[in-house]
Amino acid sequence: GYFSYYGIAVNENIEKAFNLFINASEENHILAQYFVGHCYRYGNGIMKNEKLAFKYYEKSANKNFSSGQVSIGYFYEKGIVSVKKDFKKAVYWYEKAANNGNLMAIYNLGNCYRNGIGIEKDYNKSFELFKQSAEGGYSSGIMMLGYCYNNGIGTKIDKQKAFELYQNAANLGHDIAQNNLALMYEKGDGISKDIDKAIYWYEKSANQGYGLAKNNL
Repeated sequence: GYFSYYGIAVNENIEKAFNLFINASEENHILAQYFVGHCYRYGNGIMKNEKLAFKYYEKSANKNFSSGQVSIGYFYEKGIVSVKKDFKKAVYWYEKAANNGNLMAIYNLGNCYRNGIGIEKDYNKSFELFKQSAEGGYSSGIMMLGYCYNNGIGTKIDKQKAFELYQNAANLGHDIAQNNLALMYEKGDGISKDIDKAIYWYEKSANQGYGLAKNNL
């Protein structure tokens, strides 16, 4: 199913992949249960059904699969479809996934601490979580660590570190980092002003659909 889904060594066939995932999930295969949830969530190979997506994510999450856990946390944080918004449950699942080393969960948990979502606001804890996520190579974590250095969140302001981190995440294709990097070039904020580079990065970000970059252009 995985090979058919991603077109590895065989032609990509999402519908076939979904059917194989379903068959394996009925045998309690954890990764297959997660992928069934993923297919239902995004309508890949089957009609989109977020209620069933949650059901299958939950099956894998309850078996300690971190990607399922972070997905369940996201459903609770955003209150998707029939899932009632519950920030405390979101934090619970993010923490479980983070303890299993899931970089997205570590990043999401950092945002919870930064904004006081389901847990008491703690900028120092938020900074440490973004740092952990960034050190794992997660582009959103790298971007947010740059944001922390740029704005003094949980750490002292360090424009040079902010610039380096934004640049790193921008090179990984992160649209917000590209916009933030462009803004530093436009304003000469901690670096030499360079309008050409500002336009270059605004365009990169805008081409990915980031609205703020479109406005800045």
